[in-house]
Amino acid sequence: MAGTDPIHQFVITDIFELFTLGGDGTEGSGITFTFTNSALFMVLTVATIVAFLLLTTSGRKLVPTRAQLTAELLYEFVAGMVRSSAGTAGMKFFPLVFSLFTFIFVANMFGMVPYFFTVTSHIIVTFALSMLVFITVIVYGFIKNGPKFLKLFVPAGVPGYILPIVTPIEVISFLSRPISLSVRLFGNILAGHITLKVFTGFMVMMIASLGALGWAASILPLSMAIAITGLEFLVGTVQAYVFAVLTCMYLNDAIHPSH
Repeated sequence: MAGTDPIHQFVITDIFELFTLGGDGTEGSGITFTFTNSALFMVLTVATIVAFLLLTTSGRKLVPTRAQLTAELLYEFVAGMVRSSAGTAGMKFFPLVFSLFTFIFVANMFGMVPYFFTVTSHIIVTFALSMLVFITVIVYGFIKNGPKFLKLFVPAGVPGYILPIVTPIEVISFLSRPISLSVRLFGNILAGHITLKVFTGFMVMMIASLGALGWAASILPLSMAIAITGLEFLVGTVQAYVFAVLTCMYLNDAIHPSH
């Protein structure tokens, strides 16, 4: 069943136990912390990014190599994103945006490798990333602007008699940001991987049940699987970009709460 079950690829499994807090020593008591396949691929994602940046920037040259040029283009791409969405003042958050973009992008690309685990297909991971952005916006917004940060919920130019209606809408919209940010990334990755698994499962079942006829009949699901695979690479890249752009826009609200 694991070979054709489209949900099996998202199952989190324990690799080894780390430690247990509390309990009386009997099995099942206390809180057990384990190293899972999800944690493994998050570590691999971070290690890949660090290794890439170290290898491409350790021997910088005036005339860059292809590897160095790739790293510089990645830097300028994210830096341009930050400047265009949050202004020059937003560059203080460049490390955060760069880390989020590269982590999501590499994690999504890892998820396209057969038998690898897609960490961004779990809402707990995407929600944690969204809450990191949300808390950063709130903390920095109040540190930089003080009570003036609350102007974010009072749009400029709105008549006073409409504010009792507009302000609650702005508050609800603000509080829903981590939910929409996390669900957008999680939903797109999850749906794409399930669809791809379904079409490849069709192909396997046709070949197994129909023999030679199944090989001919599997051409259509194979073609769809190839097309969806290409689309998934595009979606993985776009979702990393969208997450980073929205992060920049939310950070801009913390820098310039008046709008």
